[in-house]
Amino acid sequence: MLTICDTNILLFWADDPSRLSAKARAALDLGLESANLACSDISLWEIAMLYARGRVNNRAGVTSSAYIQDILTGMSVTVLPITAEIAEVSQSASFTHGDPADRLIAATALAHRIPLITADGKLRAMPGLRCIW
Repeated sequence: MLTICDTNILLFWADDPSRLSAKARAALDLGLESANLACSDISLWEIAMLYARGRVNNRAGVTSSAYIQDILTGMSVTVLPITAEIAEVSQSASFTHGDPADRLIAATALAHRIPLITADGKLRAMPGLRCIW
């Protein structure tokens, strides 16, 4: 079974694993062993945006696309596309999170009926969303 990684989890894994909780680390280790980690495709855009703004650990001479590819390859992450169902779920009344990317990430986990590894307290408080932290 796949497990979705929030954008913050991908970045913590790549740049500062000490920021991961013990449960998140255990879920990532299991996912790495079984190659069952995934992310929403909106996470790629988020990482590129954060990289361009200097909000992640920019590496000299490395483009944002190479940085993203290093994370995806290193974690064997499956990138899940935004579907019509995911777009619809992201607009449901049960979402109180205002960030569009976070809404799509959570909706991806809900639509696929799989857990989300996230440090985001707003997402972890969302009813019906199975979160690991």
